[in-house]
Order: sequence, then structure tokens, then C-alpha cells
Amino acid sequence: MTLVDLLSECYAAEFDEAWERERTATPVRVFAVRLYATGCSLRETQAIFRLIGVERTHQAIWHWVHRLADGMPDPPTVQPSRVAIDETAVKINGNWSWVYNAIGLDSRLVLDVAVFGRRETDPAAAFVHRLTEKHDLSEAVFLVDGYDYLTAFSRFGLSGQLDYVERNLIAKWFHTLKMRVDRFHNSWVGSRASVRE
Repeated sequence: MTLVDLLSECYAAEFDEAWERERTATPVRVFAVRLYATGCSLRETQAIFRLIGVERTHQAIWHWVHRLADGMPDPPTVQPSRVAIDETAVKINGNWSWVYNAIGLDSRLVLDVAVFGRRETDPAAAFVHRLTEKHDLSEAVFLVDGYDYLTAFSRFGLSGQLDYVERNLIAKWFHTLKMRVDRFHNSWVGSRASVRE
């Protein structure tokens, strides 16, 4: 049995509508998107496909990735007990921006991502506000690394504590993001919305 045959038995059927009128089988496209999501570049994904006998351009794979991203719903609403929040700087079109991320430590679910033009208390508060609108965080404990967040939490009546150890999930997520940005010559060419996506 070939890998393509194996994939055809286990792909998620809910992707069918996003892939109609495509010449490449749905399981193959889903596999490409999953490879890209694990950190493979478009060209690395293309090379892996060549190994299994599927010849597609990296541009076609790029279209699959973005079509799926546009068709996917927002992450499910959750009620996490512990939330890690952090931010990192990235260069977008030559200007520095800050990517904020929140991860539920128990579910390991990315709760939200936002990109701001500066790093201080107001963007931190805006990000926390977005989180509280998406998820029930009334009982959550927030693990952070700076006082900007503690000020933001006090604005919304939330609890937070400084924690430099248990936030390693975000560090790993940011590592993947930085690896992707490095593949674009240390500078992302696009909008903040494309970085967030």
C-alpha cells in the first residue's frame, strides 16, 4: 500500500469543501498542510512529496496551506486553569513588531495570537482583553515573565504570577515561528495579519 493510499483512509472529511475542484487528492493536500504546520518549509514539503511520487510545485502547496487556514474556524472556546502568555519581536517589512501568544498549559491549545507595533502595558492589556472575550478565564492562573502583564491583569480583575519555568510551551512555539521567519531571510514580507495567520 502506498502512502497516498494510506492517507486516503484517514483524512478528515470536514476538509472536503475547502478542497473541491482540486486535481490533487484531499488526503495528499491535508498531509502537505500538516507537514507545513510541523515546521517544514514549502520547498521541504515539496521534496518530501517527490519522495512519495507526488510532483507538485511549492506554490501549489502554499495555496493549499492558505486555503485551509482561511477555511478553518477559530480555536474552540475553553476554560483553562493555567495560561502561559509571552511575546517575541519579529521584523515585518523592515519594522519591528511584537507577536503575543497565549497557550493553555493543560490542553496545550493555542488560545490566541496577536501582533502589535509596540511592547508595553497597553498592548499586553489589549491582548488579555481579547483572551477574556474568547475564553472563560475567570478561574485561570496566568504565568508570565513581566510586570506589564500583572498591570494588565489588575485592569480586568484576573490573577497572574511571574513564572519563568512553566512557560516553555510558548518558547517552543516561538522557536518554530522564528525558524519560519529565518527562512524568509530574517524579515517577514507581508502584513501583521499574515504574521498572525
